[in-house]
Amino acid sequence: GLNFIDLMVRQGNIDNPPKTPLVPGFECSGIVEALGDSVKGFEIGDRVMAFVNYNAWAEVVCTPVEFVYKIPDDMTFSEAAAFPMNFVTAYMMLFEVANLREGMSVLVHSAGGGVGQAVAQLCSTIPNVTVFGTASSFKHEAIKNSVTHLFDRNADYVQEVKRISADGVDIVLDCLCGENTGKGLSLLKPLGTYILYGSSNMVTGETKSFFSFAKSWWQVEKVNPIKLYEENKVIAGFSLLNLLFKQNRGGLIKGVMDKLLNLYNSKKIKPVVDSLWALEEVKEAMQRIHDRGNIGKLILDVEKAPTPLMANDSTETSEAGEEEEDHEGDNDNKERMPFIQ
Repeated sequence: GLNFIDLMVRQGNIDNPPKTPLVPGFECSGIVEALGDSVKGFEIGDRVMAFVNYNAWAEVVCTPVEFVYKIPDDMTFSEAAAFPMNFVTAYMMLFEVANLREGMSVLVHSAGGGVGQAVAQLCSTIPNVTVFGTASSFKHEAIKNSVTHLFDRNADYVQEVKRISADGVDIVLDCLCGENTGKGLSLLKPLGTYILYGSSNMVTGETKSFFSFAKSWWQVEKVNPIKLYEENKVIAGFSLLNLLFKQNRGGLIKGVMDKLLNLYNSKKIKPVVDSLWALEEVKEAMQRIHDRGNIGKLILDVEKAPTPLMANDSTETSEAGEEEEDHEGDNDNKERMPFIQ
């Protein structure tokens, strides 16, 4: 699985990344080739998906058994590689942190991405949940049926939400950070929960930019605990990778995966795969995530041959990070991408 966090790792936008050379990637699917001496519950040949603390983008992957789960019979390998990060993150935020219940409302940014689509599907399993989503305008046609209300990510979504729901929303899920933090807090109803689970606005060009990082940081509204007390609002953060690999909550995540696989087997949720890429095409795949061109999850497939480039295609990546907003509606490069229908 290819996630936005992989782009942040490459750019150095995370704390204490491993020293190079390193193999990126935090989730994968495949067939069990070997077992540790004390491993029970799995056999060689089993179809599995797994979390990995780096090193997932490889032909052979090794990870502790507590991070490995069997794949349902009717789930494909590409769907399995798209499943763990997105759905566990969405489930934990909605049900473990924010306590989503019948009749509540949720605002989710990047509604067309992998987590955004997982959030929308999980919300549909609870009666009368209203989902507000923001996404680039060129994605609206493809995802309009997955959320209740959809807004352009560059529009004034605060006023649009308040026009529909004057009191605001119960839950805000923010993967952007920056100025969206203050906007999200302002939209919360009393007893509402704002959850930060990413900071994609701090990623602009091809390399880490101190200026873009500083700009996003200074746009974050400084949170006053007294104000939270007076307004009855909750602010929270969520990092699945820290929960798994630093805080040793693998047992908790296994319980969540069991619930999610039951929902999958009941045909209530299904991972959305945007496209498959050969390992040699990782540069172009990461550019697609950088430009927010994906709907659902991008997958690196070790068995896939690279797609031949057309004569007028360019493999050069964009270096104009400051012009990122201009790429939002630019579909010229997107039409070549090997979509899965």
